[in-house]
Amino acid sequence: MKPLVVFACCLLAAAVPAKETLDEMEHRYAQNEDVRIHYAVAGPEDAPLVVFLHGFPDFWYSWRDQMAALQDRFRVAALDMRGYNLSDKPAGVPNYAMAHLVADAAAVIAAEKRENAVVVGHDWGGAVAWNVAMTRPELVRLLVILNLPHPRGLARELATNPAQRRNSQYAFDFQQPEAHKTLTAQGLAFWVRDPEAKKRYVAAFEKSNFEAMLNYYKANYPKPPAPPAEDAPATAPSRMDAPNMPNVRCPVLMFHGLEDTALLPGALAGTWNWVDADLTLVTIPGASHFVQQDASDLVSSTMRDWLLRRTD
Repeated sequence: MKPLVVFACCLLAAAVPAKETLDEMEHRYAQNEDVRIHYAVAGPEDAPLVVFLHGFPDFWYSWRDQMAALQDRFRVAALDMRGYNLSDKPAGVPNYAMAHLVADAAAVIAAEKRENAVVVGHDWGGAVAWNVAMTRPELVRLLVILNLPHPRGLARELATNPAQRRNSQYAFDFQQPEAHKTLTAQGLAFWVRDPEAKKRYVAAFEKSNFEAMLNYYKANYPKPPAPPAEDAPATAPSRMDAPNMPNVRCPVLMFHGLEDTALLPGALAGTWNWVDADLTLVTIPGASHFVQQDASDLVSSTMRDWLLRRTD
């Protein structure tokens, strides 16, 4: 029987001012064919590599607290996903298919001259992280996922759970041709609570491409009203709801803020069926979708402890 450890954390860790990491970051670029991916990096060059993948709407700075918590023992690298901030923004929906997003993460690992890495992903970054682990298992030493259920779990809930379908209406709306015209940099930063951080977010979104952001949904998100049938031809990693996905082979740590209204916790059920190693699930009442910021101290300390136990 595969071990599963579940933590239900009833209180968020006390708020502690984050260590400012911006001045310590080196900014580099990785090349994936003709697309250049920006990433911020810190920590010892010979330490285990941790690669962070953000979601929508976000940029590398989302991981500042986790990078600060890990950078003494790990080499930490946080991407601007394609379409965002300082990374390239290729035109067209096909350029945001999952295969390209997986290759972007692989390009950063290669740019750091590593054979593999700990891969950490949130939201769309989580979808990419799952797919890297499933389709390029040789690249993933350990996997950490924040508020993005396994794609099989999300596909199941979209097919069977009316509440999840209702709460995913925004994602279906984002797939409309002109949806990007409704977005603004200020509006996309609505969820950022810290005033100084919000300024950075607005500036990053002003450098981003709104149509590119929504191309993630158009290229990869299950189409309404339901995902393909289980006996449909396998297309992974071209879509996040592809059937017949291989199981993840490495240990997995998952965090899920239970106040997330976009991704309901029912999709977490059955995750252990799609992971062949140990799975640790940390559910956090009071934290919403952006769990790495809502429960920063708890996420950072738990992640650090979990990683050190498996990399020492």
